Amino acid sequence: LLMLFWCFQLLISLSAQSQAAFLKGESHKKHPGVTNLKTLRLPDELQTAARSIIHSSLTNFLWSKKRAVEDSTLRQKAVSLEKELWEKKKVFSELRKTTYHWTPMKYDEELAVVYMAARLAGGYAAVRRAMNEILKRDPSFAPQTLLDFGSGLGTVVWASHSCWGDTLKEMVCVDSSGPMNVLAERLLKGDDERAEPHIKQVYFRQFLPVSPKVQFDVVAAAFTLSELLNAKDREEAVMTLWRKTSSYLVLVENGTKDGHQMLMEARATLLKKQDKIVHDSRPASVFAPCPHELTCPKLALKPTTPCNFQQKYTPLPLPGHNERQTEKFSYLIVSRTEPAEAEGEGVDWARLIAPVQSRSRHVHCRMCCPDGRLQHLVVTARKQSRDVYRCARSSDWGDQLNLGDIFWKLLKRPETETRTAN
Repeated sequence: LLMLFWCFQLLISLSAQSQAAFLKGESHKKHPGVTNLKTLRLPDELQTAARSIIHSSLTNFLWSKKRAVEDSTLRQKAVSLEKELWEKKKVFSELRKTTYHWTPMKYDEELAVVYMAARLAGGYAAVRRAMNEILKRDPSFAPQTLLDFGSGLGTVVWASHSCWGDTLKEMVCVDSSGPMNVLAERLLKGDDERAEPHIKQVYFRQFLPVSPKVQFDVVAAAFTLSELLNAKDREEAVMTLWRKTSSYLVLVENGTKDGHQMLMEARATLLKKQDKIVHDSRPASVFAPCPHELTCPKLALKPTTPCNFQQKYTPLPLPGHNERQTEKFSYLIVSRTEPAEAEGEGVDWARLIAPVQSRSRHVHCRMCCPDGRLQHLVVTARKQSRDVYRCARSSDWGDQLNLGDIFWKLLKRPETETRTAN
């Protein structure tokens, strides 16, 4: 019995030693490529403040509601406007039929509250998931300063505070909407003007800091590029934000074709465009989600499909809201850190771009690989390895998967034999 006991202990020891190096001592369920989060819930202080604001805003709205305008008054106004609008009527009518009429969102106090009720939890979930990529893969990173461009409700501040807590000493929120800034500050104070803000050292501005030499450890823009008028404005904004970045630039957009396309344009700008104003010569490198810096292979697919990800979250407890919802988003993280310096970087890591399909003794993985190609790989313990197989079963859409020797075999496969993910 004693001999059997020692043999058993020896087998356990040999098994631990033979574990794949990329696991770095972690279990298969928590391997270094896992960046997904479980269902997210808003911080208690933020949720309480949001509910209080919605209640008080609705009460004020009902109290200040005016009586309906009489038909006679409307007819008088219609007659006075008829002559002025008649000549323009046909032109605008045709324009509306043939052109998408884009207008920037202008938030007053009431619309800001409506936006909060609809988007606070989902926006927080997307940003928190993107920030978790940095937290997981660069655990030594402890940012002290943050800039949020197009800060809106301040979800970037709340998400960043959830990741790094009190290491953040200065957070600057920039939004052109005065009512949005007021609402974001109310959320920080729990809807109590006399209270101290739950997160301190947060400053609200309507314009970016003037000096191009002022940099922040983390610069973020969530759902902001889509609010700019055209490609030129977006390019200028991205370059301005990059100049103010000392470590990481985080961009988040809706997980639509347009959202993904705008992020890929921003990616190309940062990787290829020569900046005329150079105060920090360190080059840009893609940190996430792309495992390469080549052209996005999804843009070459017909029909084009966006590269997006999803995060489950619990919405505000309001009538009509389900207990659990899913936010679908696209994101881009660009770093000034050299690729070799970041943990988990290297040619062996691929990004899962679709849900993992687990079957009996095999797993279907659709991935974007370091060579810039999309691959559909069926992972088994026999063909690959036990470690890769168990990690694949424990992974999900958006995680990274270490391919090891598998990647080099995939490189040798002819393009015609490659199974691409759709």
